[in-house]
Amino acid sequence: MEIARAAAGLFVSRGLKATRAEDIAQAAGIAPRTFYRYFATKEEAVAPLYAAGAQRWAEAVREAPAGLSVPEALEHAVRHTLVPGRGVSAASWEWVRTLIRLAMASPALGKVWAEVCHTSEATLAEVLAERATPAAPVTPAAPVTPAMPAATLEAGDSDPAAAVGPGADPAIVAGLGADSAAVADSAAAAAVSPYERFTAAVAGAAVRVAVESWAVTDTSPTGPQGPAELALGNLRALRGFSWTAGQAE
Repeated sequence: MEIARAAAGLFVSRGLKATRAEDIAQAAGIAPRTFYRYFATKEEAVAPLYAAGAQRWAEAVREAPAGLSVPEALEHAVRHTLVPGRGVSAASWEWVRTLIRLAMASPALGKVWAEVCHTSEATLAEVLAERATPAAPVTPAAPVTPAMPAATLEAGDSDPAAAVGPGADPAIVAGLGADSAAVADSAAAAAVSPYERFTAAVAGAAVRVAVESWAVTDTSPTGPQGPAELALGNLRALRGFSWTAGQAE
């Protein structure tokens, strides 16, 4: 994230064209080769900042009280992420404004912004699917018998670290955990219905357009023309929208 902050600071102060990848590396206190280990272009360096805001929005929807309807949960998330002082300070919103403007003016940076928005929609679709599915009772996992050596566990067992036995290379253990996480992510994505993907795209567009519409102006991030109020207005315009497949039929 330090590299992303360094890139954003230079983009805001110098402009996108006047900033080189080498400048970002120097500002972040790393070698240029280290920069290119993580990012292919200078524009990609701010992707973590874009993604952090998008992730905060999706997580706020997930954490909204269970009794709220989908539109209520979306409005709850807007109030907890787009109102200055809640998650992002008023001063930081000025950086957001500049970065969004740069994304709208630069095809390369615009591609980064679009990819982050697309990923955010996929995450939001999973969140909406979770909210639509009643929580299943938690079943305690069966303990592994002490007589069973850890190294003999099969690949399908619940503890990937145990499957490689004591003294295993931490990198291998981490790799197994990453594979398990990837499988879990794939399973979550598969559980999302086409209509939930559609509703996530609608909700995501309502918020994205609000932020972009505010960014091209010089209005304050607070007040009736701020990103939060614009997003709430867009969501309220969708009050007749069917947020679940059952309502749409």
